[in-house]
Amino acid sequence: MTVGPIDQLVVTDPLILSADMPIRRAAAQMAEADTAAAPVTDDSGTLLGVLTQKDCFRPALQASYYQEWTGRVSDFMSADPVTLPLGTDLVTAAEAFLDHPYRSFPVLDADRLAGMLRREDVFRALIQAG
Repeated sequence: MTVGPIDQLVVTDPLILSADMPIRRAAAQMAEADTAAAPVTDDSGTLLGVLTQKDCFRPALQASYYQEWTGRVSDFMSADPVTLPLGTDLVTAAEAFLDHPYRSFPVLDADRLAGMLRREDVFRALIQAG
C-alpha cells in the first residue's frame, strides 16, 4: 500500500466558529453546513477548541425543556482537542481515528488551523490505496 500525507484530504475551508458566538447560531450553522464538528478559533486563526454535534445536544435538550437557548460556544466546546499536524501520513491519521471516537480532527500548520480531516475521507483514501 502506497500512502502519502493527508494534506490533499484536509478540508481547507471548514465552517469556523468563534468562542463568543451564541450556541444556537453555531448549532444552526453546523446543521446547515452538514458538519459533525467545527473548529473554534480566535481572530488570528489560533485553534481554541472544537464544537461537535454531540456537544450541541445538551443546549438543544435544555432548549426543548425551557423554550430558550442559552450559552456560548465556549460553554460547550472541547477546549483541548486532539489535533494532527499538516504532513501527517495516511496510516498515522487512520490510527488516530481508531484511537479516538472523533469523526474529524483539526489539522494544524505550526500553531494555525490548516483545516479539518474527516474520518470518511481517510477511509476512502485507505480503500483507494489498496
